Amino acid sequence: SSETFWTTTGMFPQELIVGFPARVRISRVAIQCSQVRTLRIERSVSKDPVGFEECIEKDLQHTEGQLQMEEFSLPDFQATYLRFIIKSAFDHFVSVHRVMAEGT
Repeated sequence: SSETFWTTTGMFPQELIVGFPARVRISRVAIQCSQVRTLRIERSVSKDPVGFEECIEKDLQHTEGQLQMEEFSLPDFQATYLRFIIKSAFDHFVSVHRVMAEGT
């Protein structure tokens, strides 16, 4: 539900880690958020959430009064964990409403 969300404490960077039960192949990642300026996505293929490597870093468009929706295509991409790092923001607080990963 986009009515529920995770919000930051106002200091940056902030990170959110999503874990899968096993290594998965991901073809697309999408995020629905607000007030995020710079977002980095990292992955780990380890059994534990360690050894992350950078995959994508992007400056997002500011959308006043609307949620930001970003999609990233990831050809031949595997991960056990995804780490979303909010490096900077357009405001003191940001929110993440939805994170989606598609694949097998």
